[in-house]
Amino acid sequence: MAKSTETNTKPLSHTPLYDLAVELNGRMVAFSGWEMPVQYTSINSEHQAVRTKAGMFDISHMGKFIVQGHDLIEKIQYLVPSDLSCLEPGKAQYTLLLNSHGGILDDFIFYRQSNDPVTKEPRGIMIVNAATRSRDKAWIVAHLEASGINFQDISQQKVLIAVQGPQAESYLQQFVKENLASIGFFGHSDITVLEQPGFIARTGYTGEDGFEIMVDPSVGVELWRSLLAAGVTPCGLGARDTLRLEAALALYGQDIDTETTPLEAGLSWLVHLDKKGEFIGRQVLEIQKAEGVAKRLVGLEMLDRSIARHGYPVLSDGKVVGEVTSGTKSPTLGKAIALAYVPKNLAKVGQKLEVEIRGKNYAAIVVKRPFYRRNRE
Repeated sequence: MAKSTETNTKPLSHTPLYDLAVELNGRMVAFSGWEMPVQYTSINSEHQAVRTKAGMFDISHMGKFIVQGHDLIEKIQYLVPSDLSCLEPGKAQYTLLLNSHGGILDDFIFYRQSNDPVTKEPRGIMIVNAATRSRDKAWIVAHLEASGINFQDISQQKVLIAVQGPQAESYLQQFVKENLASIGFFGHSDITVLEQPGFIARTGYTGEDGFEIMVDPSVGVELWRSLLAAGVTPCGLGARDTLRLEAALALYGQDIDTETTPLEAGLSWLVHLDKKGEFIGRQVLEIQKAEGVAKRLVGLEMLDRSIARHGYPVLSDGKVVGEVTSGTKSPTLGKAIALAYVPKNLAKVGQKLEVEIRGKNYAAIVVKRPFYRRNRE
């Protein structure tokens, strides 16, 4: 997910579910060119609904691309550091678009679908961040247009709803014909939603079990109303941010950007240097792996009630050594938590640091990520 990058030069866009948010008295804010609900009741209550029961989010603003063509996987492989060669139809991979310097252009999920029944060509869906959609589209098309890959941007044509929480499956199953239990984590499938065709994936951005459903706008409106009537809590961007931070999931534009590499951001598990051939940014990552990185993204826990926020300086022995990228008070843990870049030698769990907050320094300690991990039983 990407942070907002407002320029105030164009009117804000509205998703097909905008009127429903207004009906529910959602507090609307500008986000990545869209007017979106930041909360409906309170961030804390919406957060707790997802952790204990089920909540739903309108994420229709996100970019939605369809790609299809001969040797699709091999061609997508060149754009990402992850090995997609063993990704079977019905499975998905979280990965990254990199520039030639190894910097992160965006993080996204690639869903490999079954081959087209007529042409027999491989197909896939890419869900990218709203703030980077136009740039991603230009980057992907520029690298694939001469390779025979058919690229479609369906961002404006579909609604995308995330239903997240330990009871997400039971709530959603009432409106889906197929058995959702058969879809594993990071699995996906074409389904029938309210008697209409749709696409569903068992992925999300909250650290909980849950699904993301892509359907036509009219179906999306009906599904939102049906879930609301069934008792699913509508949630805004505020709870989405506290949930993802507890799970230590990166926010594009804050925790990762074109100036950070996957190895610096703690995303080395997405870099498969030994399993694949050439890809954009490989040489830089090879050097970093051999020589080590200068900085690392770490998890911080504040040792008192002070809350570290984005942009706050991180200090060691009274000297500024890094910067907080994301921070909040965790509704689940009751503690102030944050992500920050610090020098590699200060990135070990247990390292004591300080965060400068309004001119005063407050104690913090490096802790293991994620801050919160759900019970998968």
